Amino acid sequence: MEEEQADYSLLRSNVSFLGRLLGETIAAAEGEDFLELIERIRGLSKTARLASGEDDSVAREELLAELRNLDNEKLVPVARAFSQFLNLANIADQHHTVSRHMDPLFSASQHLADGLAELRAEGVSEDDIRGAIDQLRIELVLTAHPTEIMRRTLIHKHTEIGRCLSQLELSGLTEREQQRLHGRLRELIAQIWYGDDFRLQRPTPVDEAKWGFAVVEDSLWRAVPEFLRRLDTALRDCCGHGLPLEAAPVTFTSWIGGDRDGNPNVTHAVTDEVMWLSRWQATDLYLKDVDELVEELSMTRCNERLRELSGDAHEPYREVLRGLRGTLRRHLADIEAVLEGEGARALQPLGEDVLWQPLEACYQSMIDCGMTTIANGGLLDLLRRVRCFGVNLVRHDIRQDSARHTQVLSELTSYLGLGDYAEWDEQARCAFLLQELSSRRPLIPPRWQPSEDAAEVLATCEVIARQPQGALGAYVISMARQASDVLAVHLLLRETGCPFNMPVAPLFETLDDLSRANEVIRSLLDNPWYRGHIGGQLMVMIGYSDSAKDAGVLAASWAQYRAQEELLAACAEHDVALTLFHGRGGTIGRGGAPAHAALLSQPPGSLKNGLRVTEQGEMIRAKLGWTSLAVKTLALYTTAICRANLSTPPAPKPEWREVMESLSADSCEAYRAVIRGEPEFVPYFRYATPEQELAGLPLGSRPARRAKGGGIESLRAIPWIFAWSQNRLMLPAWLGAGKALQLAIDRGQQDLLQEMAASWPFFATRLSMLEMVFAKADAGLSAHYDDCLVPRELRPIGDELRAQLAHDCATVLALNGVAAPLEDSPWIRQSIHLRNIYTDPLNVLQAELLQRQRKEPEAQLDQAVMVTFAGIAAGMRNTG
Repeated sequence: MEEEQADYSLLRSNVSFLGRLLGETIAAAEGEDFLELIERIRGLSKTARLASGEDDSVAREELLAELRNLDNEKLVPVARAFSQFLNLANIADQHHTVSRHMDPLFSASQHLADGLAELRAEGVSEDDIRGAIDQLRIELVLTAHPTEIMRRTLIHKHTEIGRCLSQLELSGLTEREQQRLHGRLRELIAQIWYGDDFRLQRPTPVDEAKWGFAVVEDSLWRAVPEFLRRLDTALRDCCGHGLPLEAAPVTFTSWIGGDRDGNPNVTHAVTDEVMWLSRWQATDLYLKDVDELVEELSMTRCNERLRELSGDAHEPYREVLRGLRGTLRRHLADIEAVLEGEGARALQPLGEDVLWQPLEACYQSMIDCGMTTIANGGLLDLLRRVRCFGVNLVRHDIRQDSARHTQVLSELTSYLGLGDYAEWDEQARCAFLLQELSSRRPLIPPRWQPSEDAAEVLATCEVIARQPQGALGAYVISMARQASDVLAVHLLLRETGCPFNMPVAPLFETLDDLSRANEVIRSLLDNPWYRGHIGGQLMVMIGYSDSAKDAGVLAASWAQYRAQEELLAACAEHDVALTLFHGRGGTIGRGGAPAHAALLSQPPGSLKNGLRVTEQGEMIRAKLGWTSLAVKTLALYTTAICRANLSTPPAPKPEWREVMESLSADSCEAYRAVIRGEPEFVPYFRYATPEQELAGLPLGSRPARRAKGGGIESLRAIPWIFAWSQNRLMLPAWLGAGKALQLAIDRGQQDLLQEMAASWPFFATRLSMLEMVFAKADAGLSAHYDDCLVPRELRPIGDELRAQLAHDCATVLALNGVAAPLEDSPWIRQSIHLRNIYTDPLNVLQAELLQRQRKEPEAQLDQAVMVTFAGIAAGMRNTG
């Protein structure tokens, strides 16, 4: 295993070094006595966590007493000390995976080379490998889901700390250079300590969009051409041919500023502004790159085509590029005028050809004149950016709840005297929609005055209609439950003047929605108008978060798998290319898993038309936030997709399916028996976790609930997961799964389950993810929250859940043939153990703070609670 070969001494050294610098900063800021207090708490926490995992009760009681006796003024700095150490440990960990020290083992280049070589060794032909790379489509969809707890200024400082660690790896540094880097690290850590950890106000959707664009500017703009260089080299080494000049295997889409599902702050005006900002950012980045090329490309030799383009200039490349630079400058000024309210919003964007043609002419001229080395430098990188980022930087999806479209049509049909569309059955709705879609006359009368909500939906469609087609991705329909939900959007887009066929992607989210997805899509594909309209291309989005919240992780994952299989079969029968859009979150409870394992556990054929997947919240920073991390992430996706398409994962045997059907039903029943069947579960949840306090965090622009009040069903998946990870019970990520597995074992199916784990990636990934959850969960800390926060009469619920957790853990470990969670992954296990030394005090402190705050609210306590949220999230390596 790679992990066993890795040397972690440098990582330990960096963690220790950063921790020492933090200690020096704390001592300088708060005094030596305060640092001694932190060290005392850390020592007690370490003693309470013996290597065996058994608690030292004396140290535990001393730790509790130390934290309970803290004065209010010490609460925030104590919480910050442990939170900041965990952040620094995470930076060191991230740096380690992309460090020079680990390059021979973990580098993107090595991963790509090994992945393609393994396929060749298994008998895959060079032609097939080249074909798979030619057809490679990785579309990462950046979302604004509020799981990024960290401020942008802190993210910048963390990135800079990572850069300093990279610089310190260089050999041959003078002592002065080394001291300068040490001084810079001290400065950055001091800046963090003396600064604010959190935003004071919730970001607006436009603020979130700017954060997303900053990720592109700071990381992805460099990462994409670097990744393509490495892929080109791996392909040449394996197959003798590199990537074509036009290759665009990676593209980016954004939901930020376009996802209005349950977020009243995302209006048509916001979407319009974000689209302009996106165009501005792209133009600005291209302008900087062209400026650099004008500075450098002073050669005089060229081919006839470029000589003609340059007007026979002495320095033809500079002349052609100066012309492009002038075009970009004028366009940038025009966009700025629009954003300032002084320009015409009808301004057309630059066509991609305006960028591509002069750059490609320069490139071809250099190749023709023997200047290949120059051509394949910055100019090639820029050409690749043009193909991957286009003129809009990212494409933009629009997402809206199906009920909002129904409301528009209900008001419209009532106004027209046709009855109330909302009250019609599905057959009547589809008949009406198809009749209108086939008609050439407009449906919406000019004098009709819709309600404010309905007018907003129509105004959004009008914003879509004004965009060039390349600026948009898909229109995603949340809570899509029937064919009419899809047809309704097609009709509204047509009625508002959309001049192109925008992909309309139904999102199937709950267990019931997933089970009915096949029926809905087949009814659409059976219709001649719809088949003609989509032109052989269909996108369907599979929801992971809400299905898991609805039915538990095991039932949800099997429903997702089956839905994909059925949709692929339906589309194959109608000769339609299906793109599956995966709405995964970062956490296991929201469909998260290591990228390679997650992709290889998909149904056969599901990646044939590429990967379209959401990247959310803090996972954007963790996977794409540094250039080196982004290159590695893209390499992981590439090898997994190629392997899935060229070495098809096994389809489940009939007996495996039977077992999964039973496991799904049993796990869903066990999950819902608690979530829905336990009458006091919701009160217990609100006492035992910081769910109510989380709603006050200025995380994102979207409210924590889809509707005011209500129980678990109205709570979004993110705060649901976040709350349970904070009190360390991790309930949504395991509830129901272990009980279902135990029932299967009781039926005599243990051998069959072990066969599935050994031979079926889908099932093996489910079990490994459960192991990870059990390694992070902590029943003792969960019980401590109950002792502090839960009324005595509700505590039996927590006792039962913790007993079930212990039983489920034993069941999964026995199936996997290991004595402890992550026994086969010693470093991950050790990493969690080391983090627990710093996370445990934050959990104990959070429970104490919540107890105080709920008795007598204080602003100072609020701030301390927020710090513990961030620290525990850092220790768990995720939020929602």
